[in-house]
Amino acid sequence: MPPLSDGRKAIRMSATLSDEVLISQALAGRQTAFSMLVRRYEQLAFTLALRMVKNREEAHEVAQDSFLRAFRYLPDFRGESKFSTWLYRIVYSTALNHLRKQRPEILSTDDESRPLKLPDMTVPDASRQLELEERRMTVQQAVALLSPDDAGIITLFYLYEHSLEEICGIMDLTMTNAKTKLCRARQRLKVILEQKDYHA
Repeated sequence: MPPLSDGRKAIRMSATLSDEVLISQALAGRQTAFSMLVRRYEQLAFTLALRMVKNREEAHEVAQDSFLRAFRYLPDFRGESKFSTWLYRIVYSTALNHLRKQRPEILSTDDESRPLKLPDMTVPDASRQLELEERRMTVQQAVALLSPDDAGIITLFYLYEHSLEEICGIMDLTMTNAKTKLCRARQRLKVILEQKDYHA
């Protein structure tokens, strides 16, 4: 696998090339093209891994392993979904495998729930930025207390703004199961937020 970064030139080029172009170049043997893809998605991959394994060192390991797997299996990518969806499915699967080996007892089951209205993080009023940052930190701390499955689906839906269809592909779920898991994860998050005296 090529190094994770090829310098400022790669940064400039990666901003102008589509995933499809970079994938084609990587498959043609251009190592820097895959490095550009890694640079484009490494922070998002790390964030998803961290939400699930809840340990920065282990999250870095999961993200690195995920990119190694993505590089190895890139010839199998058929473009039937977005590259990001395919990659996040690898990250999700790698994180679950890591958890099963390290902490199998923390993988959870679901229960019924109702939707949660998450706080608005886009209000432009500068006078509210401190309040918004405090809310954001509260939500992040609450997500960190969720099970890996719950944290994963909340992160994919709200942070990465993936559709339920894309989440089905990442988490290998039916639409019905995805809706149920998201609904239950929302409820668990709501309970944690209420316990922190923050009402969404």
